[in-house]
Amino acid sequence: MIHPKSNIKGRGAQQNTHNKFFELSHEMREDFLEFCHKEGETVDKNKTQYLNVFPKTIVNKVTSPDVGMAYSMNMYQGCEHGCIYCYARNSHEFWGYSAGLDFERKILVKKAAPKLLETHLKKKSWNAQTIVMSGNTDCYQPAEQQFELTRQCLEVFLKYKHPVGIITKNALILRDIEILKALAKDNLIAVNVSITSLSEDTRRILEPRTATIKKRLRVVKELSDNGIPVNVMLAPIIPSINSHEILPMAKAVSEAGALSIGHTIVRLNGTIGEIFTDWIYKTMPDRAAKVLNQIESCHGGTLIESRYGVRMRGEGKIAQQINDLVQLARLKYFKNKSMPKLNTNLHEVCKDGQMKLF
Repeated sequence: MIHPKSNIKGRGAQQNTHNKFFELSHEMREDFLEFCHKEGETVDKNKTQYLNVFPKTIVNKVTSPDVGMAYSMNMYQGCEHGCIYCYARNSHEFWGYSAGLDFERKILVKKAAPKLLETHLKKKSWNAQTIVMSGNTDCYQPAEQQFELTRQCLEVFLKYKHPVGIITKNALILRDIEILKALAKDNLIAVNVSITSLSEDTRRILEPRTATIKKRLRVVKELSDNGIPVNVMLAPIIPSINSHEILPMAKAVSEAGALSIGHTIVRLNGTIGEIFTDWIYKTMPDRAAKVLNQIESCHGGTLIESRYGVRMRGEGKIAQQINDLVQLARLKYFKNKSMPKLNTNLHEVCKDGQMKLF
């Protein structure tokens, strides 16, 4: 049984965990909470803050050999979607914040991203390779409605005829469908839509501020109908939460027009294990121990898995069952389908922003 009511409404994490880089820690004591309750005072306003940051570069080289991308960029750090399992939570500690609630409520905004991207694409030393937006946090999270940095970056990619990938679980991407169609004409765009469940009850507690499943399936269909190639990430697969939905999800996204699927098995590295454990005992107390034990069985008896080549797929019987189901789904629903390789041949003659005549 799922209990959608949690202590902090509309958030995934239910606490601010200690930042391992800080010597001092912050604790919310029960006696303080009781005092505030008696006095009628609000302890936590639960508001999202947008904080400007000023990076010198925006394109990052990805050195991990098993993530399927060579370069990424993130216009925002932190993510209001609040997905409880998100691997990017740990990166918020590098900025001096908590991987818990801070990750969802303190969103760092890189307003210079479009200019930094243009500077990068104009470098004489740069040879076109696909740059993936949202390698860390979702480029179409709620902040994008206000700042439109993703849209501006897409316009830069189009101007310089440069291939770009997108990873998102937000229907806001459809706002930019005309730009995406223009990119698709030259085979310069691939979109990865994340769908973790067909159940709204499950979606609401796993990913509290994301687009509904119905909207995400509509995204897959509308993009596909407009010639924009879509891969769907069934990720992460969490034993006893969404592992039973692999075949139904694969069928639904194939029928919507997706060309392929990918998946990972959940792993809870760093502080995420503490955040997830606290969350699951508050939201699914009846199955918490079972889920945690099954996740551990996929990773050698621990919630943490860092070994390249193993961390995404896991090992053991449960992991093998999940991987076999995904392979079956590919054979059943994606036979003779595949994502195209993006075009890297047009950019070189467009580095000055227009096609060179000579």
